[in-house]
Amino acid sequence: MQRDPKSGLQDQGQVRQTATIKGENNMKHIILGTILGLGFAGMAVADPVGGTWKTAPGDTGGYLHVSIGACGSKICGTIKAAYDKNNTVDSAYEHLGKKMLWDMSADGDGDYSGGKIWAPDSDKTYTSKMSLSGSTLEVKGCVAGGLFCRGQDWKRVN
Repeated sequence: MQRDPKSGLQDQGQVRQTATIKGENNMKHIILGTILGLGFAGMAVADPVGGTWKTAPGDTGGYLHVSIGACGSKICGTIKAAYDKNNTVDSAYEHLGKKMLWDMSADGDGDYSGGKIWAPDSDKTYTSKMSLSGSTLEVKGCVAGGLFCRGQDWKRVN
């Protein structure tokens, strides 16, 4: 090591630089470990409502498959497939990939509330609540603070 001409002390620059690099690598490992740990913890406590659900048939006899899962700390549902009255996939359905449920929160005992539901048949959005019982999900859209609701029973596909 060389001596600093002003202080007469040995130059520690290389030692400091090596320590800084090692410290940065340690910090990267800590951050990565934390992210992975939180991700696996989220998967381990997946909400029981998660999965694909078949809606009740509409006026034309067609129905949808809605994929429900976590979106941040809330629960959302997206239209994944549409079927006509003959159970034929309607790949031209204009709302594929559109969110149908969002911002739902688990209340416990299979009940969910606080979110919104979009009704494709009326193109309106309602306050929503859901209740899970076995492989049936009762989904409701409500107005007037939940005084008036209409709903459907959805069946679990997977």
